[in-house]
Amino acid sequence: MAEKKTKEKSESDISKDMSIGDIVAKNPKAEEIMFKQGMHCVGCGMVAYESLEQGCKVHGMSDEDIDKMVDEMNEAEAKGKK
Repeated sequence: MAEKKTKEKSESDISKDMSIGDIVAKNPKAEEIMFKQGMHCVGCGMVAYESLEQGCKVHGMSDEDIDKMVDEMNEAEAKGKK
């Protein structure tokens, strides 16, 4: 039986259940990625309380789009550490 390869997530990775404020504090490039997707949440008072997934759902994004955005944020963070 073939095993499906999955990217191992580390504790330091950004996830969709993190608050938007925590994500931006962790990786400022995430703000640019969110803006590109039409998420202008950084100035909103809910960033400390609302998860990325909740914010994306409010803006009508699909689970697939959210997962792609999280992957892009993690890739940007990984490139920033090199």
